[in-house]
Amino acid sequence: MGHFATGVVVVTAMGEDGPLGFTCQSFGSLSLDPILVSFSARSASNSWPGIRDSGLLAVNVLSAQQEAVARVFAESALDKFEGISWSHGGNGAPLLDGALARLEGRLVETATYGDHDIAIVAVDRGETLDGAPLLYYRGGFGTFTS
Repeated sequence: MGHFATGVVVVTAMGEDGPLGFTCQSFGSLSLDPILVSFSARSASNSWPGIRDSGLLAVNVLSAQQEAVARVFAESALDKFEGISWSHGGNGAPLLDGALARLEGRLVETATYGDHDIAIVAVDRGETLDGAPLLYYRGGFGTFTS
């Protein structure tokens, strides 16, 4: 499966004890009408249960300059947001500064398959910036140039 290049996102939400987030490369557009996106999260993740319980989240599409951010949110650290520049979105979810796209939405459905949950999110608001995406391929990060 590592031979499939993907973009990299950080899924975030405000939990009971503060901001939560995790790095994810299994993200995609599901529907344009209504606007729906999907991603998968490891069921046993430290961050995912709090994000799922929140129901309101953001998907931050990382830029080529954000490999360090991707690595921080891939860890099981207690405070992944330490030293990370972010702001509250309209739904309260953390929006990471410098992300190529920031989507705010509501979790509408989850299903468990194997060791992962598939999440479907209705997008309520989004914004984009110019720049190159961060990519993940064969266990490593890279960038796209046209």
